[in-house]
Amino acid sequence: MPAPASGGGVASLSLHAHHSDSCKSKEAEIKRINKELANIRSKFKGDKALDGYSKKKYVCKLLFIFLLGHDIDFGHMEAVNLLSSNKYTEKQIGYLFISVLVNSNSELIRLINNAIKNDLASRNPTFMCLALHCIANVGSREMGEAFAADIPRILVAGDSMDSVKQSAALCLLRLYKASPDLVPMGEWTARVVHLLNDQHMVSLITCLCKKNPDDFKTCVSLAVSRLSRIVSSTSFVWCVPCFPEDAAVKGRLVECLETVLNKAQEPPKSKKVQHSNAKNAILFETISLIIHYDSEPNLLVRACNQLGQFLQHRETNLRYLALESMCTLASSEFSHEAVKTHIDTVINALKTERDVSVRQRAADLLYAMCDRSNAKQIVSEMLRYLETADYAIREEIVLKVAILAEKYAVDYSWYVDTILNLIRIAGDYVSEEVWYRVLQIVTNRDDVQGYAAKTVFEALQAPACHENMVKVGGYILGEFGNLIAGDPRSSPPVQFSLLHSKFHLCSVATRALLLSTYIKFINLFPETKATIQGVLRAGSQLRNADVELQQRAVEYLTLSSVASTDVLCWRRCHPSLSASPPSWPTAMTSMGVWSPRPSTPSPSADLLGLRAAPPPAAPPAPAGAGNLLVDVFSDGPTAQPSLGPTPEQAFLSELEPPAPESPLALLADPAPAADPGPEDIGPPIPEADELLNKFVCKNNGVLFENQLLQIGVKSEFRQNLGRMYLFYGNKTSVQFQNFSPTVVHPGDLQTHILSGLTKRVAAQVDGGAQVQQVLNIECLRDFLTPPLLSVRFRYGGTPQSLTLKLPVTINKFFQPTEMAAQDFFQRWKQLSLPLQEAQKIFKANHPMDAEVTKAKLLGFGSALLDNVDPNPENFVGAGIIQTKALQVGCLLRLEPNAQAQMYRLTLRTSKEPVSRHLCELLAQQF
Repeated sequence: MPAPASGGGVASLSLHAHHSDSCKSKEAEIKRINKELANIRSKFKGDKALDGYSKKKYVCKLLFIFLLGHDIDFGHMEAVNLLSSNKYTEKQIGYLFISVLVNSNSELIRLINNAIKNDLASRNPTFMCLALHCIANVGSREMGEAFAADIPRILVAGDSMDSVKQSAALCLLRLYKASPDLVPMGEWTARVVHLLNDQHMVSLITCLCKKNPDDFKTCVSLAVSRLSRIVSSTSFVWCVPCFPEDAAVKGRLVECLETVLNKAQEPPKSKKVQHSNAKNAILFETISLIIHYDSEPNLLVRACNQLGQFLQHRETNLRYLALESMCTLASSEFSHEAVKTHIDTVINALKTERDVSVRQRAADLLYAMCDRSNAKQIVSEMLRYLETADYAIREEIVLKVAILAEKYAVDYSWYVDTILNLIRIAGDYVSEEVWYRVLQIVTNRDDVQGYAAKTVFEALQAPACHENMVKVGGYILGEFGNLIAGDPRSSPPVQFSLLHSKFHLCSVATRALLLSTYIKFINLFPETKATIQGVLRAGSQLRNADVELQQRAVEYLTLSSVASTDVLCWRRCHPSLSASPPSWPTAMTSMGVWSPRPSTPSPSADLLGLRAAPPPAAPPAPAGAGNLLVDVFSDGPTAQPSLGPTPEQAFLSELEPPAPESPLALLADPAPAADPGPEDIGPPIPEADELLNKFVCKNNGVLFENQLLQIGVKSEFRQNLGRMYLFYGNKTSVQFQNFSPTVVHPGDLQTHILSGLTKRVAAQVDGGAQVQQVLNIECLRDFLTPPLLSVRFRYGGTPQSLTLKLPVTINKFFQPTEMAAQDFFQRWKQLSLPLQEAQKIFKANHPMDAEVTKAKLLGFGSALLDNVDPNPENFVGAGIIQTKALQVGCLLRLEPNAQAQMYRLTLRTSKEPVSRHLCELLAQQF
């Protein structure tokens, strides 16, 4: 095309753009655009064929109009025609139009693919780059399927230019991120690895290594070698996708990292900002790799010291990055002490930083570096900062303070002071879980109850008292107010007057708690009875608009009038009738470090109601069939407990046979002839193993549920005996006929474990009803497979049947065993035969949380031993599996690697099959 024509085209487009910009109103611009669109449409539909230059000019105008925000519904075919041109400018405009305006589901994709295929085969580097860019920009699955095999071939071809390789790498990266299954890397892996020396391949190889670390292990040594060459000449850090296993390669990598740290200490060679930014970026990447490596104490300490120099840097971004990196360093056993040396600087940053994000990172670092030696200092500083903290981070600071106060509390009076100060300073941000927890600790520790009562009494005397403080004060004074009643300044009338002065300022929930405190006062302080009865008798209480308050006032007034002091005392002490705080929420336990302190059960406590006879099944109303088991898994007892032997004695005595005959007399079904044998039932449902795994670390829950039936389980195990409640819920409105659940022991399982249903359920289960069945279990010997539960019934005349695996695994008969570190290692060495150990290294399937891991190990049945493993991040446990024939000792060690998101689990027992089976069971929980 002659030069003047080309210049005229540019001038035409510039003139069009100028006219569009010069429009004084939106209407004028739309009018101008519509006129131009009509002109272009007439040119495309005209009888005279347009040459390549004219097509390029008009397609370019359409692209410009689209970028102005106007819809374009024609010109796509002309853009596709431009792809077949041999001129770069025309082909470039065609590809640009397609990349911007063509949808991935367009009917023109096949034509576009043919043009792209021709350009890739042309070996013209310019055309190949344009085609690769178009593939990456559109990124549709159809394009990926068409070119996934061609792009790797271009990438590894020896005659491809660097620019083409770079475009091919970026294009392959785009397709791999969008559809990993389309990129066949198996045959290209070895050749792609050798492209590591090309600086343009870093992004692609890094992504491939993250997705397939095992396939790209060979690039580790190449990456370290390349890093070594680069570091010797410049300061540049290469991405090492995984850690080298070879000692020589590992040594070279450590040497490279030390070199980078040394060069970072050298004075800058230039005062330009760009040079400083590049140097700092390299240093932070190096430190990130050192932290991820986490096996070289010298490097970790040096990294900590160099980060400490940035804590007072004038650049806010560098201070932020330093605090963030030190948070990770604080979790390493090698660098934790080095991080603690900067505590004063971090506290100063928390107080003086202007940027809220930097202050938040400073709070995170204080939380990470906290231990028993500095807990009081850090908690006091965070409390002081909380008074002026930004509202956006107050809730997070409150949670951190509460966790640290309990985790490192040596003196529980300090813990009580801390939580009460927390409520006083930021009461609106103290969740129920926090003040529930302080009540739980005070209730379970006799040595702190008097101090807590005195402290909360003084806190309530403040003119402005937060409602959470009133709740805590109401509960503690109601339970332990008698411990401070001897002081005239906190006499019973004074305590009552102080609490009642807050009554009218509180919400309904707090008023209800205070009314419960008043009835406790009548028991604790009989001299306050008349005053409290006058309050309860007041019209504002008996005629209260809120039903809960009115009911409490009426019931408490009647109770105080007709019940004797002994009855009040019994009701106050009885766990099911006392106004105690709710149980500790599981969510809070899993997210933080809190775990409820186990208390010794009282003689009358039986949380599962196992000593009471199973109540007869009463069919509920068919409404709400979607949640039939809501009452089954409540925290309260299922039956009225009675005074008698300890829970363990009663539990074991109930499972013993009434006569000296065989245990089968207890476990036998009343009509065994009607029960199907293992050969008569079908195989377990496909998801049976998955359902069983959910119960390895818990005893209660829904075992199975579909649109017809819901089966729930509630169980308890002691020594080698167990009892399981099975709940069958009919979720439909149609009655089940011939309903028959049966427990089956496949193979020789009957010689390892005995389990039998104590009674049959009714053959008919009404719609919306729930029936209950009790299963008694005795472990005779170690076993590997659980019993089966076969359920058969007819629904609407159609026979239904399913077979499940009962959640009875060998770990249910664990007895936790405490032992000192010396005893543990002595026993560990004794179990050193190869067949006695089972080990598994596996990828984490769930987020790695220390508290969740601890809860699962406790639910698995073993005791967790503190201060045994040199690495505090590891978990060590011990227990004994109780069977009738023998006892099997078990030791376990779980080593989490948070950086690699992997675990290593090692189990040693005195029986080889038990080791392997327990290892498989526990590994599936993480």
